[in-house]
Amino acid sequence: MSIRIVIADDHEIVRFGYAGILATQADFTVVGTARDGAEAVRVCREESPDVVLMDVRMPVMDGIEATARLQNCPAVPRVLVLTTFDLDEHVYDALAAGASGFLLKDVTAERLFEAVRVVAAGEALLAPGITRRLIAEFARMRPKAPAQGKLDVLTPRETDVLRLLAEGLSNPELAERLHVGEETVKTHVSRILSKLGLRDRTQAVVMAYETGLVVPRTG
Repeated sequence: MSIRIVIADDHEIVRFGYAGILATQADFTVVGTARDGAEAVRVCREESPDVVLMDVRMPVMDGIEATARLQNCPAVPRVLVLTTFDLDEHVYDALAAGASGFLLKDVTAERLFEAVRVVAAGEALLAPGITRRLIAEFARMRPKAPAQGKLDVLTPRETDVLRLLAEGLSNPELAERLHVGEETVKTHVSRILSKLGLRDRTQAVVMAYETGLVVPRTG
């Protein structure tokens, strides 16, 4: 099946550039473009894409607000945030709003293709080391939200799984660390997301840091 994509960026050359690159892949279909966040929301409601490439800093409505509004769509697309540098607080806000990951705008074509396919398949955390570092950096700067009433719904085992998720472990690594099978890990992750009302692993990592379950390393 073709992966349906919307590109949102206020620079026309960026929109056309990404559209042209993505069109070289047989399994990609660019179904729309948008010059600001409000237009992105409208196009996504009309076209129901699988993935949105979302710039953060746009006029009318920025990518953060647009990402948050897309979470209320009947068919919620996966959002890949586009940014010019990785330690950008706006990117953190977009991840917290529901984005599945982020890409630097100077990403290679192959990395772009891989990222689109990964999030379209339901995987959330792109480039775990970079995304986790970004979340940790800004979680360090912000007051911790009270964990009471948020993480209490988890069993001790699920809390351990969430902690390891936030440390950047993949499913195979989690399985090895916990001495269980990968299917058991997937079950734990699914239950964590369901109990906490989260959409994917990225949001789980954000919550782990914001509640203080995981403390950002210094140095």
